[in-house]
Amino acid sequence: MTTRQPRTWSGRRPTLEEVAAHAGVGRGTVSRVINGSPRVSERTRAAVEAAIAELGYVPNNAARALAGNRTDAIALVVPEPERRFFAEPYFSDIVHGVGIALAETEFQLLLTFAGSDRERQRLAQYLAAQRVDGVLLVSVHADDPLPDLLEQSGMPAVISGRRSAEETLTSVDSDNFGGARDAVAHLVARGRRSIATITGRLDVYGAQRRLDGYRAALVEAGREVDEELVCPADFTEEGGRQATAELLERRPDVDAVFAGSDVMASGARQVLRSAGRRIPQDVALVGFDDSAIARHMDPPMTSVRQPIEEMGREMTRLLIEEIAAPGRRRAGAAGRRGREQLVLPNALVVRESS
Repeated sequence: MTTRQPRTWSGRRPTLEEVAAHAGVGRGTVSRVINGSPRVSERTRAAVEAAIAELGYVPNNAARALAGNRTDAIALVVPEPERRFFAEPYFSDIVHGVGIALAETEFQLLLTFAGSDRERQRLAQYLAAQRVDGVLLVSVHADDPLPDLLEQSGMPAVISGRRSAEETLTSVDSDNFGGARDAVAHLVARGRRSIATITGRLDVYGAQRRLDGYRAALVEAGREVDEELVCPADFTEEGGRQATAELLERRPDVDAVFAGSDVMASGARQVLRSAGRRIPQDVALVGFDDSAIARHMDPPMTSVRQPIEEMGREMTRLLIEEIAAPGRRRAGAAGRRGREQLVLPNALVVRESS
């Protein structure tokens, strides 16, 4: 009887990582196939089993036992300072949605920050070690290297908000353009003549789309876009205060402010009140997110409601699908092969501030 010897380049046994590379999947996927997990597509299972047979891989019994007890994990990566994460309701709502989606699965959630070069370097090492099966990435800036790193590594990943119209990773976003357009159209309908906007950082695609929606609403109403009424900020309360102070200095005739987030709107409110401007009698105020901040403000604030919790759930659903079927692609709008780009609708919630 002839015993088949493992195929290697140096006489040693092939490793789990080599099987994964040969099959074009992650280490965790190979482990799931070996342990009979149902969370693997038939096509992927066949590719892994073919790689195992071709390489002559023999699972180590002790390692296999450990793998069978291993807890699967998904990383939620936030490329922002921790203080912003804990200050903005957006992030807690995303985490809540992710938690709901994971409740009925085997996955655990790992939260990690990657706002500095050192944190990104540490994350890259962690991902290279295949310690998680997939990544959820939120609050992505146009120049952020993390999405490209994930794509190059082959790690299943879903991002919250596209980096551009040409996004190549799977993404879940809300209709930032439509939400902003509805908010500004509402202010026009209320008879406001000098409508300003406080934007988030414009290297965030969602912030740029909200600015585009602001401009589109004015054009549709037959208004000229006055760039003096556009005040860039950074999604923080302090940024909202500074932008509003600058706005009042150069355009004291402003009678409405559309802020790109509820957090910035809360900063704007403080400055408007300090300047003796009544809300909404003198200046109408509209935010974006419809967070608890908007509901509890005095007066309660009109805001664009994002389905943030649903975004977290959908991101998780898509990520689990990618983990089960690596490399899954969907056809793009122009026939271009690309990953799924899911855009959820927003809704304007009108309250006393406008």
